[in-house]
Amino acid sequence: QFVRQLFWLGLEPPAPEFGLSIPPLAQGGWWLMAGFFLTLSVLLWWVRMYRRARALGMGTHVAWAFAAAIWLYLVLGFIRPLLMGSWSEAVPFGIFPHLDWTAAFSIKYGNLFYNPFHMLSIAFLYGATLLFAMHGATILAVGRYGGEREIEQITDR
Repeated sequence: QFVRQLFWLGLEPPAPEFGLSIPPLAQGGWWLMAGFFLTLSVLLWWVRMYRRARALGMGTHVAWAFAAAIWLYLVLGFIRPLLMGSWSEAVPFGIFPHLDWTAAFSIKYGNLFYNPFHMLSIAFLYGATLLFAMHGATILAVGRYGGEREIEQITDR
């Protein structure tokens, strides 16, 4: 039953009448508690990633790329609800619930799918992902010709 309903399961933020207060667990408190521990664990993972890259003498590029994703998460789940005065403005946890929130956000604030800047950002995101995949495949393919020397070039000098 759990696997069959997995995509529809969700943890909803508290109702608007609670504002920024701590609600009872059954009325959004679980969302607040889960969000706190998720945020703490993600931030601590970023610190670990950054410190390990520094300790190994590697670049911190991946940590900073991850920080950009963390920033989006913090803006939508913490900063925006704080500025609007209610936890109900935050994104719910769950696969379909967060897609429903995205659709409602798009309807309320202008259709994101017809926004040219949103279109460009998605195109560049997918394009960059494709280029990184092609680059990695090329390095793997030319490994027998010395292509792995690139690994020596990623360390900070």
